[in-house]
Amino acid sequence: MKRFISAVATLLLAVGASSVTAATIEDRSAAANGVQLHYLQAGAGSETPVVLLHGYTETSRMWRPLIDKLADRRVVIAPDLRGAGGSAKPDSGYDKKTLAQDVHALVKGLGHRKVKIVGHDIGLMVAYAYAAQFPDEVESIVLMDAFLPGVGDWKNVWLLRDLWHFHFHGQTALQLVAGRERIYFEHFWNDFAADKARSLSEADRQFYTAAYAQPGGMKAGFGYFKAFEQDAADFDGFAQVKLQQPMLVLTGEKASGTFLIEQAKLVDAQVEGVVIQGSGHWLMEEAPAQTIPRLVDFLNRR
Repeated sequence: MKRFISAVATLLLAVGASSVTAATIEDRSAAANGVQLHYLQAGAGSETPVVLLHGYTETSRMWRPLIDKLADRRVVIAPDLRGAGGSAKPDSGYDKKTLAQDVHALVKGLGHRKVKIVGHDIGLMVAYAYAAQFPDEVESIVLMDAFLPGVGDWKNVWLLRDLWHFHFHGQTALQLVAGRERIYFEHFWNDFAADKARSLSEADRQFYTAAYAQPGGMKAGFGYFKAFEQDAADFDGFAQVKLQQPMLVLTGEKASGTFLIEQAKLVDAQVEGVVIQGSGHWLMEEAPAQTIPRLVDFLNRR
């Protein structure tokens, strides 16, 4: 916990010194669906609010470079998912259907009727579960590089890489990574990037390591993957009714390629797919010059 608080303090000092715009991003907390969620909020205006959902090994921090590009005309909300960052870390509730219900309760509690929703990695699964459960409350959707459990030939991508990781949970796994969280995360940050030198910054690596090293953080993170079997069953059911909202799918050329785009076409009738050239999994960090303008353009469409 001390390492995480120190990392947060360092981040806030850096943000305050370097960017007037970023200083308008507020750290907030609210009870939602029975859990306490930390979230970032910025902006104002009459356009539909945007909700940004992070993936594994990251928190809402990943969205800071994007938030100020969107907050000039709307409210932007970026929560830490249940189990991550400053949010509560209960023992259960890590299936994506429940995580989506957390976010929906947060959004409703803030008084918003409709949203546009964006998700990366685990966050894209939560974004899809949100839209599938509350389709009338979602105006458009963005899915960013990973896959949808239970949709189409999903086990081809699931089994090709890191099968060990999706079954890496329980007391032995927790004991193995205790005090070695950074070593464990480096596998994802380096090996899932097209070029590890263009992946997450040193400051980000320190921040996220401290965040997940909090009590209960690694167990919660493992819970996202332990829930895949339940997610697959839930998503198979959701996919029986195609979504009708505009959906943008961004993938890394050196990561999921066209796989997620093809999956998305099975669950949504209006899919626009873009492969980010030269990028691996970490689109926001590896290819911001391609990724951020695509997101802003799509989310600014009425």
